[in-house]
Amino acid sequence: MVVSDAGEARGYRPSATMPFAAEFRRQASRRRTQLALGFMVLLPLIILIAFQFDSGDDDNGRNEFSSLVELATSGGLNFTLFSIFVSASFLLVVVVALFCGDTVASEASWGSLRYLLAIPVPRARLLTVKLVVALAYSGLALLLLAGTALLAGTLRYGWSPLRSTVAAELEPTEGLLRLLAVLGYLAVVLLVVAGLAFLLSVTTDAALGAVGGAVLLWILSSILDQITALGAVRDFLPTHFSTAWLGLLSTPVQTDDVVRGCVSAISYATLFWGLAFWRFTRKDITS
Repeated sequence: MVVSDAGEARGYRPSATMPFAAEFRRQASRRRTQLALGFMVLLPLIILIAFQFDSGDDDNGRNEFSSLVELATSGGLNFTLFSIFVSASFLLVVVVALFCGDTVASEASWGSLRYLLAIPVPRARLLTVKLVVALAYSGLALLLLAGTALLAGTLRYGWSPLRSTVAAELEPTEGLLRLLAVLGYLAVVLLVVAGLAFLLSVTTDAALGAVGGAVLLWILSSILDQITALGAVRDFLPTHFSTAWLGLLSTPVQTDDVVRGCVSAISYATLFWGLAFWRFTRKDITS
């Protein structure tokens, strides 16, 4: 082996190890990726079929959601908004936690993590590629959910103005832009879940523990946010601004909480990712 003056094998370039495209294809071949993305496509179709069996005769327990259901069936944009509404608080959290919490912990549980580092792939390079791929699939899941809902809802209910309980009727073009803004904000908020799940993924060898831990902590934050006795402390909870996207549908648009939510989410995500890199670059890899 020819060794350079720096002690590295000639031709070895750390930045060329573990290409993004190779990792993306590798994760695409995994069953959990296929099932998660497949369910994102399937969910709007399930909701659409469920609406076809809704006779509208039973009003028990439907008072809260009857208006939302009526809006959902008034056009493709409204159906997309409904699909996002019912998915944002839990389903999307689980999917993002799955992609970001499983990515490193699964390698450790299979015993392949140390072999990746022995190639050698620099630890920071491995984490960066893993994180970027996990975020890419999380974003793809969000787009698949919204895209399928928009396509299926438009084919079934037509291309109509966007209506909501917090805004006046919006023309389809403006309504579509508002929905894109909602998706963008949700993507930023879910960075907190991605950061927390990724931190747990480099801390434990159990993928289920990383995924479940991130989801449980998000739920715990949501519960604490409902306790008004906490006062101003609630403003610092990562879930406090998770529903601020509703302000993007109001007339006029309310962006104060959206800005605060973005700052909060990016701050938490940066902190969690920083801790993940710090932890992983210093830990002993034995699996």
